[in-house]
Amino acid sequence: MAPVRSLTTLCLPGGLLILAGLILFRPGILPDAVQSYVQAYPYAVFGVGVVMGWYFNRSRIVFALVVLAMTGVALPRVGSDHAAVEGTSRALFLAVAALLPLNLAAFAMLKERGLFTTSGVSRLAAIATQVLVVDLTIRYEWNAPHEWLAYPLVDDWITAWTSLPQVSLAAFGLAAVLLVARCVLRRDPIDTGFLWALVSALAALQGIRWGWAPSLLLATGGLTLIWALLETTYRMAYYDELTGLPGRRALNEALLRVGSRYAVAMVDVDHFKRLNDVFGHDVGDQALRMVAGRLSGITGGGKPFRYGGEEFVVLFARASAAEALPHLEAARRAIADASFILRGPRRPRKKPATPSAPRGPQVTVALTVSIGLAEPDQRKGNASPQQVLRAADKALYRAKGAGRNRLMV
Repeated sequence: MAPVRSLTTLCLPGGLLILAGLILFRPGILPDAVQSYVQAYPYAVFGVGVVMGWYFNRSRIVFALVVLAMTGVALPRVGSDHAAVEGTSRALFLAVAALLPLNLAAFAMLKERGLFTTSGVSRLAAIATQVLVVDLTIRYEWNAPHEWLAYPLVDDWITAWTSLPQVSLAAFGLAAVLLVARCVLRRDPIDTGFLWALVSALAALQGIRWGWAPSLLLATGGLTLIWALLETTYRMAYYDELTGLPGRRALNEALLRVGSRYAVAMVDVDHFKRLNDVFGHDVGDQALRMVAGRLSGITGGGKPFRYGGEEFVVLFARASAAEALPHLEAARRAIADASFILRGPRRPRKKPATPSAPRGPQVTVALTVSIGLAEPDQRKGNASPQQVLRAADKALYRAKGAGRNRLMV
C-alpha cells in the first residue's frame, strides 16, 4: 500500500487542479457571465500567494510566483507570431520557454534564505538580470542567443507534436527529472507543488497555439504552490517532525471526535534519560523513530501520536480496553524484541537495496516500553477524554513502578 499512497500524494491535489484548469480554461467553455471573475483569477492567485509566502517565510514560493506572474505578463505579447522564424515575438517566446523551467527547478532546489536577506536580494537580482538580458537581446537584435535557443537537437519529426523549441523541451525534461527525483526522495509537498507548477508552465506554453490564455494556466500552477504551502503549514502544526507521527494538537482534536466507547494507551520508553546520557541525543532520536515505526504498524485500529518527550499515545477510537489490550501487548513485545544497531558515522539513513557488510565493532541497544491503558468508566458517568488520558497516565506509572516493560490497565 505504501507505493499507492505515495502515488496518490504525488498526484493529488496538484494533478487534479491542473486537470481542472485544462478543462475549464479552454476557449468557449466558461460562459460570458463569469469572464470578469476569470480575468481576475491570476491577480488573486499571485497576490494571495506572494502574501502567504512572505508571511510564512517561504521565499522559494514567492520567487516562483513572481516568475510565473512575469511569464503570464510576457506571453500575451507573443501571440500567434511565436512560431515565426524571426521577429520580436519569436525571440521572446524562445527566451521564456527556455528560462521558465530552469527557474522553477532552481528555486525548488535552493534552500530557504528569507526574502529580505542578502540571499533573497541576490535571487531577486537574478530574476531582474534575466529580464534585462532578454530585453537587451531583443532591443539590439542580437542573433547569437536566438540561434542558441532555436538550435535543433534532434530531427524535427520527433518534436512535430509541439510548437516548443527543442532547447525548451530539453530544459523542461531536465527540470522534470530533478523535481520528480526530489519528490520521490524527500516527499515534501513544496517539491510536489513545484513539479505541478512545471506541468502548468508546459501546458501554458503549448496552449498558445490553440488560443488558450497562458496566464490562466500559469495561475493554476501558482495555485498548486499555494496548496503546497498550506499542506506544509498543516504538517508543521499537526505532525511531529522527528517521528512523522501526528502530534499533540492532532491528538486533542481526535479526542474531541471520539464517542462513548474508546480506549487510550500511554506509551513511555523505559530508561530513556539513561539512553540519552550514555549514547547521546542522536541515538535517543534514533530510538524514538524506531518506537514510532513499531507503533505505526499497530493492529486493531489503533492510531499512534507523539505526545512529547519519550511518550506516545495510542488511541483506539472504536474499541474497549479489553479489545485493545492484545494489540498493545503485541506492539510491546515487538519493540522489546527489536533491538537496533547504533547508526555509525558512515551508515546511510535509509536501508540500501544491497547493503554492504558492516565494518568495525557494532553496538546493539535493546529498548522496552511501559504502557498504561484506560477507557471511560461507564459506572461513574461520562468521563471526558482528558480524564481518560490522565487515567492512562496513572496506569503507566503503575507499570513503571511494577518493573517496567509491561502493560497496566
